[in-house]
Amino acid sequence: MATSTFGVAAVAVDGVSKRFRLYRERPTSLKERVVRFRLRADDLWALQDVSFEVPEGSTLGLIGPNGSGKTTLLKIIAGILRPSSGSVMTRGRIAALLALAAGFHPELTGRENVYLNASILGLSRRDTDRLFDDIVGFAELEDFVDNQVKFYSSGMYVRLGFAVAVHVDPAILLVDEVLAVGDIAFQRKCLDKVESFQREGRTIVFVTHAPDLVLRICDRVVLLNKGRVVREGQPAEVVRDFRRLMARQDVAYGWDEGTKEVEIVSAAIFGTNGGAGEIFSPGDELIIQMDLKANAPVEDPVVSFALHDENNNFVFGTNSDWREVRIPVFQGKYRLQFLLKGLPFVEGQYFVTLGVHSRDSRKVYHLQEQRYSFHVVKGEENPGAVFIPVECRIERL
Repeated sequence: MATSTFGVAAVAVDGVSKRFRLYRERPTSLKERVVRFRLRADDLWALQDVSFEVPEGSTLGLIGPNGSGKTTLLKIIAGILRPSSGSVMTRGRIAALLALAAGFHPELTGRENVYLNASILGLSRRDTDRLFDDIVGFAELEDFVDNQVKFYSSGMYVRLGFAVAVHVDPAILLVDEVLAVGDIAFQRKCLDKVESFQREGRTIVFVTHAPDLVLRICDRVVLLNKGRVVREGQPAEVVRDFRRLMARQDVAYGWDEGTKEVEIVSAAIFGTNGGAGEIFSPGDELIIQMDLKANAPVEDPVVSFALHDENNNFVFGTNSDWREVRIPVFQGKYRLQFLLKGLPFVEGQYFVTLGVHSRDSRKVYHLQEQRYSFHVVKGEENPGAVFIPVECRIERL
């Protein structure tokens, strides 16, 4: 991640909304257009009252589900679309790579398209002459530069478009998903270039569905959903909300808090000494305790828990069925405990999801998503990524 000290805003988005008109019926001829001059249309608000700033020299990630307005917002920042309301202010030359073939003419050669793209981005022919060999070399298309780009693969499109965008000396680089396209070697080259831009103090805004990429290179992240800003903040925090938002689409879990036929009344995390606590050491035993009550008789429910790390990666989970604890008919109140016999984690914060569901997981009685957490504190004698209990023995031979 960039470590520069950020200054004034390079991009300021203030109350931006964007409306599209969706026509239910479109005329197919001039006669239909004249006769049916009133066409029924619906309003689609792709963005609603979006505001944020991107300081000069920082990297901002835009994440969110499909259809959340990310690409529309990037096009508005680039000046390709106008907002229906609100305003966008930018400082410095913008290079935007918003689609695989953006700015390319399929009948022109790669060479001709380099000059066309560079001129669109504000370079003179003399400047393009000077940069041409570097652009083609970065794209690794020396053998194809005089072929028409309509014969290029999607990967070749990406390489050429990205190469032009990063060689026009932009103050602001806008990138839409391109860092996740192409072969692994070129992705690595793109990331190296982005990180060199960060060291040079340039401003970057990019759209991605890759949380790991956000955590690697972003200083801040904006999470969009249905055209609105859901969260803005530090990458780890916003990525966690993004992954939780995407988890709502998992039919097996439901995401609403369930039917409450069986309810999690309370829960606690504590050590085997009985004292409640949030801080543990590698190898400690930990108890997850749940008090449950049935609001209606339920046959054979399953109680489960899952652990996620601070980057919201799933690390472990189990349930009462796998542990051979079964309640044929759940009535009244129960207390259930999961005893973790030795934490394998060396350090970090871990979040606990608790759930009660039917055996086939199609019905969720109650779900508490990452409502509880605990810390594991690294000790001096526990180097490495995981904790492994080790017994040392010696004998004289």
